Amino acid sequence: MIQMYHVYKTYGKDLEALVDVSLHIQKGEFVFLAGSSGAGKSTLLRLIFRDELPTSGQILVNGRNLVRMKPRAVPHLRRMLGIVFQDFKLLRDRTVEDNLALVTRVVGMPAPEGRRRVAQLLKLVGLSHKANMPPYKLSGGEQQRVAIARGLMNDPLILLADEPTGNLDPELAVDVTRLLLEINSRGTTVLVATHDLKLAEEAGRRTVFLKKGRIVEEWP
Repeated sequence: MIQMYHVYKTYGKDLEALVDVSLHIQKGEFVFLAGSSGAGKSTLLRLIFRDELPTSGQILVNGRNLVRMKPRAVPHLRRMLGIVFQDFKLLRDRTVEDNLALVTRVVGMPAPEGRRRVAQLLKLVGLSHKANMPPYKLSGGEQQRVAIARGLMNDPLILLADEPTGNLDPELAVDVTRLLLEINSRGTTVLVATHDLKLAEEAGRRTVFLKKGRIVEEWP
């Protein structure tokens, strides 16, 4: 599903964000990408959704070579991906339901189908009863659940989550991780960047460790 071969990413003359990264993630896997701040986790995710290109190396997502991909093909690639950010990036002046419905319009989903999809995902993340509330009235954990639902609106093959529990207390972080595991159990490939090694260990899933842009360890 995701294949990276000897990927390097350098900024400027000598800032090495990724160094000789080779990584294979199978369809349906749940993988943690662990490491401290500055380890290269976010850079790796940005390369996967082609927000940036590697300095060298090859990246394939669902069989498509991102390095050789023409710019006009990038929107199609991103329709296969769901992306969840640490800071939620929700529109404060819209309701929870509106935040999700906006995605359906962007991807050109027919209105009846869009309404069904919004209702389905709000039920999945346990927030059907808060559909008409603005995000700022929700707890941090609830806002992150809305962000996850938004990332799933286009029924992605792959869900990328960049520090999705970074702003949450430990109990809420566990709840969000359980939700991501449930989404994975339904067939979505999930890649989660985190600095919380305890969370990754308790989840018991494959964990790839980055340090100074290099993969230094992997378990189990």
